[in-house]
Amino acid sequence: MSRRLVAGVDSSTQSCTVLVVDADTGEVVRHGQARHPEGTEVAPEAWELALREASARAGGLDDVAALSVGGQQHGMVCLTDKGEVIRPALLWNDTRSAGAAQDLTRELGGPQAWAEAVGVVPVASFTVTKLRWLADAEPDNADRTAAICLPHDWLTWRLAGSGRIDQMVTDRGDASGTGYWSAATGEYRPDLLRLGLGRDAVVPRVLGPREASLSTPFGALLGPGSGDNAAAALGLGAEEGDVVISVGTSGVVTAVSAIPAADPSGIVAGFADATGRYLPLVATLNAARVLDAAARLLGCSHATLSDLALAAPAGAGGLVLVPYLEGERTPDRPTATGSLHGLTLATTDPSHVARAAVEGLLCGLADGIDAIEAQGARASRIMLIGGAAASEAVRRIAPQVLGRPVVVPPAAGEYVALGAARQAAWVLDESPEPPAWSHGEEATYQADPVPAVRARYAEARDKFLERP
Repeated sequence: MSRRLVAGVDSSTQSCTVLVVDADTGEVVRHGQARHPEGTEVAPEAWELALREASARAGGLDDVAALSVGGQQHGMVCLTDKGEVIRPALLWNDTRSAGAAQDLTRELGGPQAWAEAVGVVPVASFTVTKLRWLADAEPDNADRTAAICLPHDWLTWRLAGSGRIDQMVTDRGDASGTGYWSAATGEYRPDLLRLGLGRDAVVPRVLGPREASLSTPFGALLGPGSGDNAAAALGLGAEEGDVVISVGTSGVVTAVSAIPAADPSGIVAGFADATGRYLPLVATLNAARVLDAAARLLGCSHATLSDLALAAPAGAGGLVLVPYLEGERTPDRPTATGSLHGLTLATTDPSHVARAAVEGLLCGLADGIDAIEAQGARASRIMLIGGAAASEAVRRIAPQVLGRPVVVPPAAGEYVALGAARQAAWVLDESPEPPAWSHGEEATYQADPVPAVRARYAEARDKFLERP
């Protein structure tokens, strides 16, 4: 008896990954990957080319019964009424709309009004701010915009091959990051879309978690897909009370919750998840690249950086790195720069600098856990994923900074594509719950908490220079 196959796609900032998976067991059968162009604006066609290349490297998709796409959140894809791409997509990490975010916040009546309306307060990452930037900076392109979608929406639509903008679909998870769809009510806010773009536009229909309305030309069902964070939570099998910390290009803290978040401070984004529940989220712009920068500064490999960090004492002798190397999203400081505080003759050595880099990265994520708990989510278990989760220093220092044990799931790094595949299997079976897949033993890291690390970071985090 031949096995049933499904496919999951992770169209991330850096690359496209395709997993072909056994629908019944979750076993990964084939795998393919292709790079995306660098930059904070990218032609969407490059994502489609990468998807084709990754699919070919995974042995093709002709034998899969269903597939879903997980994608980077917030990116702005603008289309004409004929479905043509108007300009390169602005990605989540493009901060040129920081001023637009401030304008939109003020025009609706302040942060509280936004939190109550859609569960988020505008920052440069969110799509609605990018629409306002487009309206202000490129009014001709804004006037040509008949439809708006997100990266995963666009790829799903292209896989279906219809070309009609009124057939675009999305899901709750990705829609909740636009700034004009409310996770609490499950409805679009056309008035907020107009506030951003200055006019109406077609937006994708929001599907339920296991609803399929499209299929590929080769007959595979297309799941609704989701944003990368919701897809990763689904791939991990995260349940209510689980906190997922992803240390990739961005640092992300999410928690599966039964209640929607509405944080007027803007620290917590009140997103939805891919199962019908909620996914309050805190994101930072600076995560794994902090370790990249520290390794480059010290002229060493990542393995050596990890060894150096573990050789230094907890707290790095009072040395603190405030890691705003790319500006910052949380806290909302798009023009900030990174800072190194507490230098003394005793701390001017590679091991203290390495330790400060790891601790500075983790302190920002610890602040995120606090903020999510303040919104009513439970933090019963912490799961650590993402590229930097492979660092032994990150794994061992995390319990000291976060103040609780940390679980590292197996096969860290492919959970977005795995979550998309799990959704595809769910769509295929039409069962009440997603399939229960097991992917091996977790590793648990424990250490005595060192509260002084976060206390020292709190002294330093508001001290920085603006970009020149």
